[in-house]
Amino acid sequence: MNTLYGEFAATGHRKVRCAVSLTDRELVVQRLGSVPARRNRVALSLEDCVGCRAYREGDNADPAAYLAAYFYPLKRRWVGSGLSRQRVEQCFRLAAFQEPRANLEEAQKWACAVRERSDRCEHLRDGVLLWELSHPCRMLLLVNPQSGKGHALTLYNNHVQRMLNEAGVQHTLIITERQNHARELVREADLSQWDALVIMSGDGLLFEVINGLLDRSDWEDAILTPLGILPCGSGNALAASIHHYAGASLVSSEELLVSCGFLLCKGVVSRMDLVSVHLSSGTRLFSFLSLAWGFVADVDVESEKYRHFGAARFTLGMLVRLASLRVYKGKLAYLPATGDRNSVGSRLTNNHSTLLRLSMRESPVQNSFHNSCNSNNSLKARRIECSRSSNKAQTSRSDSLLPHLGEPLPGSWVVVPEEDFVLVLAMYQSHLAEDLLAAPDATLDEGIIHLFYVKAGISRAALLRLFLAMEKGAHVPSSCAHLVHTKVLALRMEPYSPKGIITVDGEVVEYGPVQAEVHRGLARLISA
Repeated sequence: MNTLYGEFAATGHRKVRCAVSLTDRELVVQRLGSVPARRNRVALSLEDCVGCRAYREGDNADPAAYLAAYFYPLKRRWVGSGLSRQRVEQCFRLAAFQEPRANLEEAQKWACAVRERSDRCEHLRDGVLLWELSHPCRMLLLVNPQSGKGHALTLYNNHVQRMLNEAGVQHTLIITERQNHARELVREADLSQWDALVIMSGDGLLFEVINGLLDRSDWEDAILTPLGILPCGSGNALAASIHHYAGASLVSSEELLVSCGFLLCKGVVSRMDLVSVHLSSGTRLFSFLSLAWGFVADVDVESEKYRHFGAARFTLGMLVRLASLRVYKGKLAYLPATGDRNSVGSRLTNNHSTLLRLSMRESPVQNSFHNSCNSNNSLKARRIECSRSSNKAQTSRSDSLLPHLGEPLPGSWVVVPEEDFVLVLAMYQSHLAEDLLAAPDATLDEGIIHLFYVKAGISRAALLRLFLAMEKGAHVPSSCAHLVHTKVLALRMEPYSPKGIITVDGEVVEYGPVQAEVHRGLARLISA
């Protein structure tokens, strides 16, 4: 492809002229003048470009048109070490012609070329080529205004709205008003209106959306709707996992939001595993993140009172729980993930992740806003109440590895000999929280549950060291004799004590026997 070249004035500094070159991979801007060229040259990778537009301003006396390109490259952080995505805008004034229409057409030619070449920055990931969907992109954005520190709407106004506008993404904003509002909405919504459903909250709202999609009579099509996550909760585990899968260095808070916003604008879609969870009452849930019993579940729920501290709530909760460490009695069994996973049965999908790139609209962005801000659905630990009959997927998609919860386990299962535990944690994403790399080897689409359990007898100091090591994923290769990590396809937990806490994706579920099985690549997620 030929290189485009032009000389334009910098917007806001008409006396400053820039030589602009567009190659297949870069937009190169060279400021013309007497200063050494090397100091005035900027090369921006088109892989970091989220959008480009051509426009005219309202002054009819000025025939000039304008070209604006938006990039989010990885740059050194202003504070601390490492890299984070930071916004870079390049804006130029095109006034080579006397006719305003001619200048606008020239700017549109450049904008179109930038968008096309950015989209054509194709690369292979795990042997799979990325490509584009034929339709334009329209997103439904669900926002929980009370998640985390309660700053979701401010973060939307300060970051997300601008990024989506720059990428040319049309989006409808809906503010959730109560518990299970999102679940009810997606259960009944006409999904043909949108190409993706995006959640701006913590992990709990995505849990609602996934189970709402699987409540539908057309669940097989509905669950293929691409999902996106923009973090503004306390844990933000899935967002941190997506950032980790992109190979980027650890970030948190608004830097993590910008990173996930960038990935959302790029629109790459991957398969994501879901885990089918059966409770003793007969309720069936679908989980994308974790199943926990013991120390982790207790900390997650008991730290709700520290929600206003953001992600630090888990650190405070952990220290409180360490002071009065408990032992949890029960039976744990699992089906090891050994041999050829493809022979397990029809529950597994294609071995290779299908990766798609959502095509972004080139027309002017039109966004809509719905509902009022009076939600309180994340102020307290929530108990999930699910109708046994509402989930259409319960009878449509079988769990081929799980016997009935009251039946004996097959001989291929492993029964853990110990019955005293400090924690049992099943993970299917890499992160348990922004700063907890619980399963470093996990990927979105591997058909594996990473099962961790800590046997009774561990000291408080040793458990604290274990969680400190988890910040960098160093707990897995540690020499802690009380920690066991194994990869499984299914598991069953049977608590003996009459009271306790079990969580699914951080949400409290009914306490009692529970079992789970992984379904490979059942959902679709906008990711790296």
